[in-house]
Amino acid sequence: MFIDVHCHLDLLKDRDKIIQRAKEKRVGIILTNGVDVKTNRVSLELAEKHKEVRAALGIYPIDALKLTDKEIDNEIEFIRKNRKKITAIGEVGMDFKWGKEEERQEKTFRKFIKLAKELDKPIIVHSRKAEEECIRILEDERANKVVMHCFSGKYGLVKKIIENGWTLTIPTCVKHAEQFQKMAKEIPIKQLLCETDSPFMHPDKEKKNEPANVIVSYEKISEIRGKRIKDVEKQIEENYRKLFN
Repeated sequence: MFIDVHCHLDLLKDRDKIIQRAKEKRVGIILTNGVDVKTNRVSLELAEKHKEVRAALGIYPIDALKLTDKEIDNEIEFIRKNRKKITAIGEVGMDFKWGKEEERQEKTFRKFIKLAKELDKPIIVHSRKAEEECIRILEDERANKVVMHCFSGKYGLVKKIIENGWTLTIPTCVKHAEQFQKMAKEIPIKQLLCETDSPFMHPDKEKKNEPANVIVSYEKISEIRGKRIKDVEKQIEENYRKLFN
């Protein structure tokens, strides 16, 4: 089966139809990521309703800046109480493109890394324009179950991620994005997962991406590495099982 390890079903309309289309394309696991209090609850509801959907709960760095420390701590406690219902902590991290208050972002990120370690769950990391800082903090906290989502940092940092044994995702925009094509070629295949980031990053630059399109990432990896898509599919599933189960 195919796996979409990162999307935002809460931002899509006609979710039942979208999930059905994914099932028809043999997408057997869809990991929807919460970004705030509201979407964390939607993610849990979707995971309870659809056997293909898994929930990752977290607070997106820009959304976290809108909350007080107490509100963040309350949401962390909510996630802790729902530990048996979730697959990962995410989407969390730091964003220096759209958000400032770097010290506060780091403080919040460290809280979520500690939570992920406490619950023994993978952490799905957003690191826009803060790639080096995120890696430093993850290393400092000795995180090991790490998924670097849509990583766009310098290739030297990609090598550091590989050395740390963490996982990187190949989004569906790999169809046209040279950086992700290079990553699909050079990252050890045992450290790869695939994602859509739906409704964003459509492979053909259209408006709304969806989990059924994750097959595009598999196809591009297959093409670039000269492997049968069946073998890529099997390896990605093995990678997922090893990290998430």
